[in-house]
Amino acid sequence: MPALNNRMLRVLHSVSLKAHPGQVTTLLGSNGAGKSTTLSCAQGLLRPDSGSIQLLGQDPYGDKPELRSRVGVMLQDGGLPPSMRPIPLLRHVASLYRNPIDLDALIKRLDIESFASRTIRRLSGGQKQRVALAAALAGDPEVVFLDEPSAGLDPQSRQVVFDLIGDLRDAGKAIILTTHLMDDAQKLSDYVYIIDRGRTVAQGSVSELTTLAAAEQQTRPVSFGAGAGLALPDAVPAGLHLSETAPGEYRLDGVRSPDHLLWLTTWWAEAGILPHHLSLQARSLEDVFLEIAQKEPDNA
Repeated sequence: MPALNNRMLRVLHSVSLKAHPGQVTTLLGSNGAGKSTTLSCAQGLLRPDSGSIQLLGQDPYGDKPELRSRVGVMLQDGGLPPSMRPIPLLRHVASLYRNPIDLDALIKRLDIESFASRTIRRLSGGQKQRVALAAALAGDPEVVFLDEPSAGLDPQSRQVVFDLIGDLRDAGKAIILTTHLMDDAQKLSDYVYIIDRGRTVAQGSVSELTTLAAAEQQTRPVSFGAGAGLALPDAVPAGLHLSETAPGEYRLDGVRSPDHLLWLTTWWAEAGILPHHLSLQARSLEDVFLEIAQKEPDNA
């Protein structure tokens, strides 16, 4: 049975999803799209107006200690007691479970010892995230809900968390996470649900979503590096958009045909530009998400 089988209608308009053991299932959407509300219903924290939810074969709503012991939850706001220090808090949480995780190893992996002397209220946002993640994993759960797990993390901590999520997946855990960060979703996900205005507007593996979009749109972005502050041409063929994304870094969106590449190289030749690097990029989840957002009518 899927670890999560969720169908909600009125509050979220229409959201249907499944998550399986040994997979990272991602709810991807902009802030306010309905991701956190979906997770709250799936965890039994909110009761949907209609529809049905099964978590490990049970309705999660209500007081169900046995079910709760098999589920780990990391909320976006942390929900941590501000006056406690991280390690005593985590040891207390782990003591509530019959078969807790190896807590010392987890504390070391997340480098919680480096700020263990401070109370929760004095921690940075990224440090609180690491403590919240450790608390969610303390009971060695079968299903893990992670709401924006990389929020506030520095690049090094982000990679540590990504590696940990990958190990949890390899250990057969069902991981359901939300994010509005396209790169995170692309790196972590086995299956993605794109949520927009409380609706599931697309779903599939990263490969399926990007390949399908590429087949439908037949556009490829071209990136190249040259001198900073180039005078961009006034006249650009219809459907193309040329921009300087960072000093000396340029991107041409909307490329559909060899004629578009010919226009680009002709401009280079006329302007005396020899790019020092060039790439015809594969489509990304961000490309797919932006195209879907542009297509969707405003249902607000």
